Amino acid sequence: MPVLTVRNVSEEVHRALRMRAAVHGRSTEAEVREILESAVKSEQRVRMGDALAELGRRAGLTNEDFAIFNEVRDKVPAEPMRFE
Repeated sequence: MPVLTVRNVSEEVHRALRMRAAVHGRSTEAEVREILESAVKSEQRVRMGDALAELGRRAGLTNEDFAIFNEVRDKVPAEPMRFE
Protein backbone atom coordinates (compact mmCIF):
# COMPACT_ATOMS: atom_id res chain seq x y z
CA MET A 1 0.00 0.00 0.00
CA PRO A 2 1.36 3.47 -0.82
CA VAL A 3 2.75 5.66 1.94
CA LEU A 4 2.12 9.40 2.10
CA THR A 5 4.19 11.81 4.16
CA VAL A 6 2.91 15.30 4.91
CA ARG A 7 5.56 17.71 6.10
CA ASN A 8 5.34 21.13 7.76
CA VAL A 9 1.92 20.72 9.34
CA SER A 10 1.40 23.51 11.85
CA GLU A 11 1.19 22.63 15.52
CA GLU A 12 -2.37 23.96 15.58
CA VAL A 13 -3.48 21.64 12.74
CA HIS A 14 -1.70 18.67 14.30
CA ARG A 15 -3.38 19.30 17.65
CA ALA A 16 -6.79 19.63 15.97
CA LEU A 17 -6.23 16.35 14.14
CA ARG A 18 -5.31 14.59 17.39
CA MET A 19 -8.43 15.98 19.08
CA ARG A 20 -10.67 15.02 16.16
CA ALA A 21 -9.17 11.52 16.12
CA ALA A 22 -9.80 11.13 19.85
CA VAL A 23 -13.42 12.19 19.43
CA HIS A 24 -13.87 9.52 16.75
CA GLY A 25 -11.93 6.88 18.71
CA ARG A 26 -9.18 6.55 16.09
CA SER A 27 -5.49 7.14 15.83
CA THR A 28 -4.36 10.41 14.26
CA GLU A 29 -3.14 8.46 11.23
CA ALA A 30 -6.52 6.72 10.82
CA GLU A 31 -8.28 10.07 11.15
CA VAL A 32 -6.13 11.60 8.40
CA ARG A 33 -6.89 8.59 6.16
CA GLU A 34 -10.62 9.08 6.78
CA ILE A 35 -10.42 12.80 6.01
CA LEU A 36 -8.51 12.18 2.78
CA GLU A 37 -10.85 9.40 1.69
CA SER A 38 -13.97 11.49 2.28
CA ALA A 39 -12.40 14.41 0.40
CA VAL A 40 -11.61 12.44 -2.75
CA LYS A 41 -14.71 10.24 -2.68
CA SER A 42 -17.09 13.11 -2.21
CA GLU A 43 -20.72 12.63 -3.20
CA GLN A 44 -20.43 15.87 -5.15
CA ARG A 45 -17.92 14.46 -7.62
CA VAL A 46 -19.15 13.75 -11.11
CA ARG A 47 -19.58 10.06 -11.86
CA MET A 48 -18.96 8.99 -15.45
CA GLY A 49 -22.25 7.09 -15.82
CA ASP A 50 -24.27 9.99 -14.46
CA ALA A 51 -22.48 12.42 -16.78
CA LEU A 52 -23.12 10.23 -19.83
CA ALA A 53 -26.78 9.74 -18.91
CA GLU A 54 -27.21 13.50 -18.54
CA LEU A 55 -25.52 14.05 -21.91
CA GLY A 56 -27.96 11.61 -23.52
CA ARG A 57 -30.94 13.36 -21.93
CA ARG A 58 -29.74 16.74 -23.17
CA ALA A 59 -29.35 15.32 -26.67
CA GLY A 60 -32.91 13.98 -26.48
CA LEU A 61 -31.91 10.30 -26.81
CA THR A 62 -34.41 7.63 -25.79
CA ASN A 63 -34.17 3.91 -25.03
CA GLU A 64 -35.44 3.23 -28.56
CA ASP A 65 -32.45 5.10 -29.97
CA PHE A 66 -30.13 2.74 -28.13
CA ALA A 67 -32.09 -0.37 -29.12
CA ILE A 68 -30.97 0.25 -32.71
CA PHE A 69 -27.36 -0.33 -31.65
CA ASN A 70 -28.18 -3.91 -30.63
CA GLU A 71 -29.72 -4.55 -34.04
CA VAL A 72 -26.86 -3.20 -36.16
CA ARG A 73 -23.77 -3.98 -34.11
CA ASP A 74 -21.38 -6.70 -35.21
CA LYS A 75 -21.94 -9.71 -32.96
CA VAL A 76 -18.81 -11.57 -34.08
CA PRO A 77 -16.26 -11.71 -31.25
CA ALA A 78 -13.13 -9.67 -31.82
CA GLU A 79 -9.95 -11.51 -32.71
CA PRO A 80 -7.26 -11.27 -30.04
CA MET A 81 -4.14 -9.31 -30.92
CA ARG A 82 -1.10 -11.20 -32.11
CA PHE A 83 2.36 -10.15 -31.04
CA GLU A 84 4.47 -12.10 -33.53
